[in-house]
Amino acid sequence: MTVKTPVGDYLEFPCYRWITDEKEIVLRDGRAKLPRDDKTQILKQHRRKELETRQKMYRWKEWHPGFPLSIDAHSHSDLPRDIQFDNEKGVDFILNYSKAMENLYVNRFMHMFQSSWSDFADFERIFVRISNTISEYVMQHWKEDFMFGYQFLNGCNPVLIRRCTEIPKKLPVTMDMVECSLERNLTLEEEVKQGNIFIVDYELLDGVDANKTDPCTIQYLAAPICLLYKNLENKIVPIAIQLGQEPGPDNPIFLPSDATYDWLLAKIWVRSSDFHIHQTVTHLLRTHLVSEVFSIAMFRQLPAVHPLFKLLVPHMRFTIAINTKAREQLICECGLFDKANATGGGGHVQMVQKAMKDLTYSSLCFPEEIKAKGMDSKEDVPYYYYRDDGIKVWEAIKSFAEDVIQIYYESDEVVCEDVELQAFVKDIYVYGMRGVKASGFPKTIRTREKLAEYLTVIIFTTSAQHAAVNFGQYDWCSWIPNAPPTMRRPPPTEKGTVTIEQIVESLPDRGRSCWHLGAVWALSQFQDNELFLGMYPDEHFVEKPVKEAMAKFRKNLDEIVNAIAERNKNKKLPYYYLSPDRIPNSVAV
Repeated sequence: MTVKTPVGDYLEFPCYRWITDEKEIVLRDGRAKLPRDDKTQILKQHRRKELETRQKMYRWKEWHPGFPLSIDAHSHSDLPRDIQFDNEKGVDFILNYSKAMENLYVNRFMHMFQSSWSDFADFERIFVRISNTISEYVMQHWKEDFMFGYQFLNGCNPVLIRRCTEIPKKLPVTMDMVECSLERNLTLEEEVKQGNIFIVDYELLDGVDANKTDPCTIQYLAAPICLLYKNLENKIVPIAIQLGQEPGPDNPIFLPSDATYDWLLAKIWVRSSDFHIHQTVTHLLRTHLVSEVFSIAMFRQLPAVHPLFKLLVPHMRFTIAINTKAREQLICECGLFDKANATGGGGHVQMVQKAMKDLTYSSLCFPEEIKAKGMDSKEDVPYYYYRDDGIKVWEAIKSFAEDVIQIYYESDEVVCEDVELQAFVKDIYVYGMRGVKASGFPKTIRTREKLAEYLTVIIFTTSAQHAAVNFGQYDWCSWIPNAPPTMRRPPPTEKGTVTIEQIVESLPDRGRSCWHLGAVWALSQFQDNELFLGMYPDEHFVEKPVKEAMAKFRKNLDEIVNAIAERNKNKKLPYYYLSPDRIPNSVAV
């Protein structure tokens, strides 16, 4: 609202909330104020009252033991009106998945549970060919070792691969086994020392219960370990796969030199395990649930006049709403997740509980996490576009956060004195991270530098990190053999026995394949009227210096968009998930 004063000045009063009842709404003018800036009793009281009201509306609740706390609401309609979706129908998972299956022309198969496909070509009956897309390229090349390795760098779960500094004892690979895969005339030990060996370990899945909700279909999980090699073309390719954590005669190490179907089935098992970790840990826990923690803490502890509320609120848009809807329909008991996924029926809950120990503050600091995995050198690992683009977006966000901090916090002392900021940080630590010291989440923030990093973690996680792991799901998971959501036969325990029939019988049946396809299609779509990174149509800030900082931020993001577009030119496999014009501001799907 704009008000003209008697002397002819114009004042902006941001509202951006629903006026739903007879209660009086008191608005402050648009200038951002820290607690110390409010000198009069009436202004101090307004701040306090707003937070007291919000804390009654935004209550923490434990959904499952050991989870980050979430909003206390049973359904979308229980949420405060200000954070509900404008149109609840648009985010109805049951409606959207069914609509997706209709659009993909697969609804005729969706009830054919237990009915196996006859061969790989049969999967094409539900595969929608959109010419020149990544999904079609995946369908054509999914069996190749190059394509298998490439996905660890630039697929929809590019967060697991790490440099191997020592072959673990639980994976007793010998030089004899892998000699024909190594190209530099070095021993395996020397290749490790030179930094050419990488590893992905799905240990988290060990002991997780497979889905038992359908007595007619026994479903299986595995916890593989995969060893990869950077060849002379700088491509990352698999050289050894063990499908269980305990070495032994019934847990062989599969190799590229094995029979074709032995090696192919081992890779399919890894891809299926990767799908489970991606959905439940990388996507659900580390973007959705964490973003909800940031969101609830913001509403509880930062009044609308606080500069950090104004900075963060666009990055919290619809996050609590989408998560509430997911708990209502998707990941609840007997929800949609149970229909097609081997980790449904409670396995996904066990996975989140186990993954909490690795949910640390430093693991959400993008450059730090890349470095901790030994994946930071562009020279050593040249085609890691997720890393390259992620660092650029991280730096742009950090620079923007620093600019805003400079405007409102003239010294570290002002940061320490900001009681609302400190309460916000404490809420995240105590309720989000459950007060676990080992999480490394700060309890207080004492410097402007640390505050800039903290705000970057929040904005990056809610925007870029979610985009990187969400919007590629149809591209990489729509060809079912490349990302099976369940397996219907146990992992092989010996070599030389696998047939094509056995592989097809292991893969999801027709009904589960269709539900899976509907899910990855629906999850990969942008919202109507999506707001992308740097787009702030709601003018929470009115001050000129902040508007200049926003303009600079948008300019930096545009440069990143152009650089990514230039790199992707003529690429058969372009990487665009971290292009800022494809990164929504918030977790809303």
